[in-house]
Amino acid sequence: MAEDMGYQLNFAAVWRSFDLLLEGLALSLGLAFAAILAGCLIGLVTAFGLVSKSMVLREPAGFYVTAIRNTPILVLVLFSYFALPQLGVRLGKIESFVLTLAIYSGAYLAEVFRGGLLSVPPGQREAGLAIGLTEMQIRTSIILPLMLRNVLPSLGSTMISLFKDTSLAAAIAVPELTFEARKINVESFRVIETWIVASCLYVATCSLLAALMRAVERRLAVPR
Repeated sequence: MAEDMGYQLNFAAVWRSFDLLLEGLALSLGLAFAAILAGCLIGLVTAFGLVSKSMVLREPAGFYVTAIRNTPILVLVLFSYFALPQLGVRLGKIESFVLTLAIYSGAYLAEVFRGGLLSVPPGQREAGLAIGLTEMQIRTSIILPLMLRNVLPSLGSTMISLFKDTSLAAAIAVPELTFEARKINVESFRVIETWIVASCLYVATCSLLAALMRAVERRLAVPR
């Protein structure tokens, strides 16, 4: 169809700059992994707040989750990079984006972890108390391992979603995959070829991440 309209596909310009796309892909993965590690910590702390009987912990946790989940991530990215310096908080482009993505993912992971915590049978805690474990020991040795096993599928989906969300870093000139693809597109005017290759890289990477998460799920699955 492209040929019928007089457009001849030519991937030469894209292949010449393919190393830049790979570097952008590596940075995208790095951003996603850093964000999900920090997001897991934020989400876990928030999840315990959500299931807490104390209103002092439950209300702030609920407000954070509601506020972040109802704010577009692009707005958060732009606020973090352009508005925070006006308040005296100065961060680099990459640090600013990772912080934003971590806070954003933390709100979603808090609900994931909350569901995982509620799925752990109360009898597990009672059994821990019966053998003399403290509340902290019960949480770290019993509840958290069971919860993490239950939420692995959702955790994998969140990881893949975060990897795709790293494309928004192009809005603040972070040289990740989308930024590099846009740069090649502007320099070569090979619009279709550039975005075909970039899309294939995204699809291949997401498929690989999904396969790795399924392998981890099978590895940790409870034998039946």
